[in-house]
Amino acid sequence: MRLHILQHVPFEDEGSIKLWAKLRGHTCTRTRLFTSDAYPSQDKFDALVVTGGPMNVYEYDRYAWLLHEKTFILDTIESQKRHPVLGLCLGAQLIADVLGGRVFPNEHREIGWFPVLPTKTARRTRLFRHFPAEFPAFHWHGDTFTLPKGARLLARCRACVNQAFMAGDRVLGLQFHLEYTRRNIQATIRNSSNDLAHDEFVQPEEELLADAACFRDAQALFFELLDQWAGQPPRR
Repeated sequence: MRLHILQHVPFEDEGSIKLWAKLRGHTCTRTRLFTSDAYPSQDKFDALVVTGGPMNVYEYDRYAWLLHEKTFILDTIESQKRHPVLGLCLGAQLIADVLGGRVFPNEHREIGWFPVLPTKTARRTRLFRHFPAEFPAFHWHGDTFTLPKGARLLARCRACVNQAFMAGDRVLGLQFHLEYTRRNIQATIRNSSNDLAHDEFVQPEEELLADAACFRDAQALFFELLDQWAGQPPRR
């Protein structure tokens, strides 16, 4: 499988997806929005990953490329190629936006490891059927979104209700991060430390990196999810 990745800032990449792709024999290409890379034609890739980033989906005055990116994401979703599409945090918000949802500031900023609960709908899907009734995931966001028409809510948590959704059978948005490695969190802290001002759902810096088991468990869940999303059996 040929994965194409949309990357919004230098310090936030696809995280452990790179390792998953290597283990499964997939290849990765990318468009770096911050360097004005060109977008590929739809026949040059098989699946699209839209990563996170510190910007908001409506900040066109600061990030003029957002409009072009949204067009590319929608074209990919609507393409007859039927590419699987995965959005992570900002990526999920961008997908929600192009499909008719609304993105706006959440009541709380959510930064840290907080429990996520799959919905009953999720438990009936191939993507989430292996997930426990509750699992810790990493969060770093201030916005949320309404579900696009026809999308199914797959996960929720206390600080932000809409945590995961599926549109059709191949478009998945995750507000939380299972792909983050320790390096990803360290880089985000270095570049976005102003976000860590005290709030009910903002953990102190030392807690963000404290528990090695969180990274291990998140990666295991995520690799199972990616196998199902990609529609290919894992290589053992």
